[in-house]
Amino acid sequence: MVKTRKFSTRTYLGDPVNVVNLFNMFEVDEILLLDISASQKKREPNMELIYMLAEECWVPLTYGGGITRLKQIEKIILAGVEKVVLGSSAVYNLSFLTEAAREFGSQSIVASVDVKKRFFGGYEVRYLSGTLKVRITPAERALQLQEAGAGEILLQSVDRDGEMNGYDLELIEGVTTATDLPVIACSGAANRDDLVAPIKMAGASASAAGSLFVFSGIERGVVINFPERAVLEKLLAGA
Repeated sequence: MVKTRKFSTRTYLGDPVNVVNLFNMFEVDEILLLDISASQKKREPNMELIYMLAEECWVPLTYGGGITRLKQIEKIILAGVEKVVLGSSAVYNLSFLTEAAREFGSQSIVASVDVKKRFFGGYEVRYLSGTLKVRITPAERALQLQEAGAGEILLQSVDRDGEMNGYDLELIEGVTTATDLPVIACSGAANRDDLVAPIKMAGASASAAGSLFVFSGIERGVVINFPERAVLEKLLAGA
């Protein structure tokens, strides 16, 4: 398991099973497991690993990476995974997302929208780990995915991934106001207080984080962590 910075530089975190077991102990709300090299390498989902992690995971598990066929989704859900994330495959073939939603229900399909700031302002949608671009705005893409049948949107900022400099609230609000779908805001959380900003200030339905839950201190030492339930409830009061 690794954690990226700006979708490129990778820090080794340890064996995925051990990391998942630690998050089990912390009683996290949901784990999103993304195989970040599967689509780039045109590799199918690693079913052996997915079976292993689904068996170990006590909390809702979502998987994304390398999914291009309905049969793959069927196997992943039968393995015990609750939802799948479709990113690059939905760029290449939006009708695949529609077929998946029709077959397994929209509640099982999370559409990934990866976004990078343009040099001269505004945003552009990226795919294949941020290496290729789609000539469409994030808001337009969110609406497109909603109409195609997605049940949720995972919104990630390439620029803020792993940087721990706060969420891009302008980006998040632009997407949440464009779609009726629940938006999971990811990328940029620097501290626990940051977790509530996308929800309270930008209309997101949930906040996700990576670096915040796996690093500690200025030196970014690998320490798996998660806020206690009472801390989260206090932070989210009134949200």
